[in-house]
Amino acid sequence: MDFLLECIGFPPDHGLPALIQTVKAKGEPIPYRGPAGEHLRYPLSGGLEVRAEREDGQEHWNVWPFFRVDHRLRLAVLETRRVPDSPFDRLLFGVANPALPETAGTQLGDTVPGSLPELEAEEFLLTAYVTDARRLPASLPAGHVLAVSVAGFALDVSYVGPNEGAAAAEARAGGRGALFRPLGQQGDPGGCMEISLRISSLRHLRNPLTGIEVAVVEGDAPGRPMPLFVSRWQLEEEGLPFPRPGWRIEGAFLFQGTLAGGLPPREARRAR
Repeated sequence: MDFLLECIGFPPDHGLPALIQTVKAKGEPIPYRGPAGEHLRYPLSGGLEVRAEREDGQEHWNVWPFFRVDHRLRLAVLETRRVPDSPFDRLLFGVANPALPETAGTQLGDTVPGSLPELEAEEFLLTAYVTDARRLPASLPAGHVLAVSVAGFALDVSYVGPNEGAAAAEARAGGRGALFRPLGQQGDPGGCMEISLRISSLRHLRNPLTGIEVAVVEGDAPGRPMPLFVSRWQLEEEGLPFPRPGWRIEGAFLFQGTLAGGLPPREARRAR
């Protein structure tokens, strides 16, 4: 995920070896990951982090961006998947903003395996990686509701502009004004979504290692704003304008974050 570092203010030509050395020298261990010295984070500003990790027996360091989100999103989990080359991550797939049991039209726990439930007004499908998967039990019952804190990092932005993008008509036709569609074709990376969201606000942070300003784009998702990060270099290359409030943003984003609540009691986890 080295190229995603552009989303938090590292230019395409930024020296990766020097960045790894900085994180190794000045970083701190990442909670719920592997041994100290092999899984490190370096705080930048306002919740931004750059992380560098290396699994036992490997020479290659993975370097990737992270953002600590300060609010929670409820997620009724339909499926979890382990990540073969990253034992401390888990891929979640589920329904965000699930209706309360007394008002839900469909109980998620009764959904036929392989099928999707009918979504209520504020619900949408979400897939994301959680980086503190050591806190999860080996399995969860379908429909178990977790609280997650997640942000999206742009893989490819297809539209930034007035509130009339290619997918906006479909989003409005659904009566939601927002589109979240998991990428599910063979070869697509996990944790990725095609999205179309109106931009509700923009705030700016600074990457102290490069001096470059980083924009936190708040997407107007149902229930909670969704923090998004884009590469200013990709926008320039594609001839796209920089996001602004009231406009719409569309594209493919990788979502990742942490668990924020809803974990089964420890006794139940031990029983499993």
